[in-house]
Amino acid sequence: MILEALNYAATWPLTSAEYRPFIRSSVNLWARANRCTSAWADHESRTKAAILAAAERCRHRRTVVVLGSGLLRDVPVMELSRLFDTVVLVDLVHLASVRGWLTVKRLKNVRLIERDLSGLDALLGAEPFEPLAFLRQVPYLDLVVSANLLSQIGIGAARRLDGHAHKGALLRQVIGAHVEGLAQIAAETCLVTDVSYTVIDRSGGRHETVDLMQGADLGDLRAEWDWPVIPFGEESRDYQILHHVIAR
Repeated sequence: MILEALNYAATWPLTSAEYRPFIRSSVNLWARANRCTSAWADHESRTKAAILAAAERCRHRRTVVVLGSGLLRDVPVMELSRLFDTVVLVDLVHLASVRGWLTVKRLKNVRLIERDLSGLDALLGAEPFEPLAFLRQVPYLDLVVSANLLSQIGIGAARRLDGHAHKGALLRQVIGAHVEGLAQIAAETCLVTDVSYTVIDRSGGRHETVDLMQGADLGDLRAEWDWPVIPFGEESRDYQILHHVIAR
């Protein structure tokens, strides 16, 4: 708890006021990731491999943008920094622990941007709804990575839309806009996201499965695997929550 409090306090002055409400959830994720290092290792390794495979397909390697860079545990930022002239990391919050790690590693070609990638405010405000349109302004863009972000966009939007008469339709629009935005980019893209989760007991019984993509078609897949986001013992001795992840 002390380390979490310190990370929170150090991140507060480094974060824009509009994004400070999200610091707590980022710190909680950081703490869980530290507790679940072993359970998450395979997922993080597979995500990094998918990103590097996309990087290898790039004809030029000038600028790469990582959407949902988060804790950098699943992003091969060291390798990307060597491969590309510029690495841009985009997320709601960049924790002080992440910023400190980047400083220690002296990755001078890495840039941090705070941004809400859901576009929900524009959608609800009847404004132009293109949450990834800003990528068209990035010069020499050769690769865009969406790293375990899309499901979180959907979960965050679902919380905000709780009780809304058109919640389901709006969630499908939010998720669809991200997928379509990636498809319209004139650069190589890599989408890694968990698409569903299942509650499983110790005997292998499946108690609940939830579609995190709201039925959205993500197209052809290059790889898929399972990620024990909440392993046995994290929240319950008797149940784990297993997320199904795809890469394309």
